Amino acid sequence: MAATTRNAKEKPAPDAPGKLLSDIAYERILEGLFEKKVPAGAFVSQSELVELLGIPVAPLRDALRILEVEGVLTIHPRSGIQFIKPDLELTRATYQFRSILERAAVRVYAEMAEETAVATILKRHRRLIELIKAEGFNGKAQAEMEKLEVVLHGGIIEILRNPLIASSYRRMHNYLRLLRLDRKVTAPLALRTLHEHVDILSACERRDPDAAEAALIQHFQAALQRNLGFF
Repeated sequence: MAATTRNAKEKPAPDAPGKLLSDIAYERILEGLFEKKVPAGAFVSQSELVELLGIPVAPLRDALRILEVEGVLTIHPRSGIQFIKPDLELTRATYQFRSILERAAVRVYAEMAEETAVATILKRHRRLIELIKAEGFNGKAQAEMEKLEVVLHGGIIEILRNPLIASSYRRMHNYLRLLRLDRKVTAPLALRTLHEHVDILSACERRDPDAAEAALIQHFQAALQRNLGFF
């Protein structure tokens, strides 16, 4: 959260040393949204959020203001809080923003990422592909796929070592999680995504930034079409 939005007198959370209450409120609101305690598109009152998420009023207000700036919700004075609901426009905007951030980053990643790191991530992808083929897309496979999504795309962004880009990417990642809330992933869809990741990683392993960027563009175009198919 931006330092300028924090209350200078705010105290750290007693059960989480080093964290401000507003930071914890921010995290709990997002968790409530991603865990569907607060449905996407819901219109709720401030008091309902306090009761539902166990957040004191003052830090809740600070967190809500940040999330409004980030586009996750809209605060209606004397009325309530309305959370964003994924739609076609948000889906297109999210993938456009994601492409802008990662296209330049993947070229650097292809040239500078550690060989052992790329090889390890590639091996994990191939192992997961074999697992899904053998056992289907079960809970174990889903958990590993979610980890690999963060490892690959997060690693691509991290290679730039730019805190402004990293901050923008975290905000964009919240939109991605919203888009995926009601998405059912089947074994064929998971395998398609994993093979697209393998294409990106294989190009990086060869130190071919042109091929890595092309594979990333193809991956995002395919992912966009898969997400649009859910509306």
